[in-house]
Amino acid sequence: MGLLDMLPLPVCILLLLLSPYCQSDDQLTQAKPLFLGDKLISKGGAFVLGFFSPSNSNNSSYIGIWYKNSPETRVWVANREDPITTPLSAKLAITNNQVLALSDSGGRTLWSTPSSTGATGGAGAVAVLLGSGNFVLLSANGTVIWQSFDHPTATILPTMKVLLSHQGRVATRLVAWKSPANPSSGDFSGSIDPSSNLQFFVWRNNWPYYRINFFEASVLGGSGTTNGASVYPSIVDTGDEFYYTYTVSDGSPYTRILLKHDGSMSFETWNNSTSSWTDSFIIVSPKPGCDRYGSCGPFGYCDNTQADPSCRCLDGFEPMDGLNMSRGCRRNATLECGEEDHFVTLPGMKVPDKYLPIGNTSLEQCAAECRMNCSCTAYAYVNMSSAGTSAYTTRCLVWTGELIDMGKAASFGQNLYLRLAGSHVQHKRTSLKILLPIIACLLLLASTALFCTCKYRAGKQQKKKSEKRNMLEYLRSTNEAGNNIEFPFIRFEDIVAATDKFSDSNMLGKGGFGNVYKGVLQGAKEVAVKRLSKGSGQGAEEFQNEVVLIANLQHKNLVKLLGCCIHEDEKLLVYEYLPNKSLDYFLFDSARKHMLQWPKRRKIIQGVARGILYLHQDSRLTIIHRDLKASNILLDKEMCPKISDFGMARIFNGNQLEENTSRVAGTYGYMSPEYVMEGAFSVKSDTYSFGVLLLEIVSGLKISSPQLIVGFPNLIVYAWNLWKDGKLEDFLDSSLMDTCPLDEVARCIHIGLLCVQNDPNSRPLMSEVVFMLENKTTALPIPMEPVYFARRNPEPEKAGDKKEPSVNEMSLTTLEAR
Repeated sequence: MGLLDMLPLPVCILLLLLSPYCQSDDQLTQAKPLFLGDKLISKGGAFVLGFFSPSNSNNSSYIGIWYKNSPETRVWVANREDPITTPLSAKLAITNNQVLALSDSGGRTLWSTPSSTGATGGAGAVAVLLGSGNFVLLSANGTVIWQSFDHPTATILPTMKVLLSHQGRVATRLVAWKSPANPSSGDFSGSIDPSSNLQFFVWRNNWPYYRINFFEASVLGGSGTTNGASVYPSIVDTGDEFYYTYTVSDGSPYTRILLKHDGSMSFETWNNSTSSWTDSFIIVSPKPGCDRYGSCGPFGYCDNTQADPSCRCLDGFEPMDGLNMSRGCRRNATLECGEEDHFVTLPGMKVPDKYLPIGNTSLEQCAAECRMNCSCTAYAYVNMSSAGTSAYTTRCLVWTGELIDMGKAASFGQNLYLRLAGSHVQHKRTSLKILLPIIACLLLLASTALFCTCKYRAGKQQKKKSEKRNMLEYLRSTNEAGNNIEFPFIRFEDIVAATDKFSDSNMLGKGGFGNVYKGVLQGAKEVAVKRLSKGSGQGAEEFQNEVVLIANLQHKNLVKLLGCCIHEDEKLLVYEYLPNKSLDYFLFDSARKHMLQWPKRRKIIQGVARGILYLHQDSRLTIIHRDLKASNILLDKEMCPKISDFGMARIFNGNQLEENTSRVAGTYGYMSPEYVMEGAFSVKSDTYSFGVLLLEIVSGLKISSPQLIVGFPNLIVYAWNLWKDGKLEDFLDSSLMDTCPLDEVARCIHIGLLCVQNDPNSRPLMSEVVFMLENKTTALPIPMEPVYFARRNPEPEKAGDKKEPSVNEMSLTTLEAR
């Protein structure tokens, strides 16, 4: 490390401007561009900047920085996406407006730095290659205009400040090379988790490939000496900025962190004796089998303590499918949410993804927080001693719903406290006693009946395979996801028999998709069958969407899709049968709403919230429902809610946070402002719909029936005005007056108003909504005044219809509270 690199940056800049080194080989001036064959060499001679051509590059050239002792080790590339094809007259120069620009012989700019704000001219501007490997563009007064350390490619060098997030958004993304000889962007990239500062992801084409926790031992190179290099990593949180950096002691060999083209990531040191790089620490190196993200499915973990790592189920769980561990595991005994439930300690675990951090808590408080929350499935009180700094104040992590992407290692990990039913130990003993005799009997019966049924089964299976093949061909023709989908298949003849040939007496209802029939499959299992109307384009799309989701969504507050069928022109979906129809059947009917007293409504609100939370966070995929409303909330015999109709649902990939569409489809009143006006939707769009639904459940009034609220244009404005005036009892459904505590009602209305705020960033996540609903003492933020949607020339909505409102049919009006 040279003397210049050891000085503070302002002093360094001053010396560069005043010293006689201003015209040395480490600088580029406006009068001295860089041409093919020219090089800048940093003070101390560690780094070189110039033109280079990778092997097998077909005469493509790039501007880059490399080690002088290792010319093939490029640590930064400027024009990685736009190579120079005619390098003889290409040049890197400082323009008149203080911009570094790479141009070719045709005058085409292949790469440039951003324009400098307020720049009046380039006179005196200089670009310097520092001994740290940082290429810095300075103005005449010594101000840093731009530096390569702020724009890393695939390599992190000592003293580089890698800005991981800025004001809560991902700021820097490392992108690996396409191949060892091709510096263009490859399939793998690395960035911080968009929803948490505690995790770093390696992505493969925007899908999670591997996940690491910053608080795990030696992540991104732990403190200590390795291969002669004394390394000191640091993670810093300034409030607006969250960044990673590391330094090495004087006299240490060269070091770097490299994201490679195959998705692996390692901390490397230079070996002078062999003139080669040595992997001092492997940060990411997924093993074949189960080490990649989510490969063991929900409640499964990759056991790395064995010589041959394999997927296993957590204690108290069993494989969902013994032949395919990617489907994960299920509980041996159902949680009862009482004193019978208990927590077991799982040591040395890589904690799961998608957690909710709770700050400023002790271990005892963290355990109590999870124990009191029935939806909490696990918690951890993580050890931050290896994080490098005191940047983290949150140690308590809790999980609701499924646990995904876990691992177990012998050398590091955290204690994970898993919630189990009190009966699971006794269940294991009893199951063994019962299972062995049953297996013996089944084997005997199977061997006896095998010969008699072999021919019959062969013919039946052949027909079933033919119909299943037809389904796969249909899915592949309509959606790429059909190539890998797993789904239960039900024979068309069984569905015809179950519905009595789709008789009118078994019809449960009609919709844009087609008719829905009640049926009884073999074994007396009641089902509901959706039959796609022939010629319905929208129905075909819904059918495809729901089949794509069938293998991924399993939650007690989601309607269970039992199977599907394609037979010639027939396309059918088979659901569990729910006898109590939909929520709107009771909620908006004056003769039936009294059957929904407050305890049941509270149970419905919490159940729907948990179901949406599962879709957004706890499932393996991030699902945006886009059509949450009372008619899509079905009720089982215990009046437990189940979210249905995933025809318009969208799957978000990797770190995707938002999507836009030109086809706005949904139900008026439940759609968020940004979706109606701009076609933008995200998890916060479902939060808005949930807020509308919550206000409907409390009031017993429909969002689309303003005539029921005298003097107010819609339900949201009505709720806002009564909340502002402290008259919340006037908002309560009159049939509930004698059955509910007003403090609970007031809290629900408050949460509903938080969910329907105009700015999606102000709306809470569903994890926060569930927490607010189930923790009555938690203080709530003050909601902002809602925006009112008024529709010109409104038309009454028909039952079962799904309209596609045009943006031109909407107007926005902000109403003042009375």
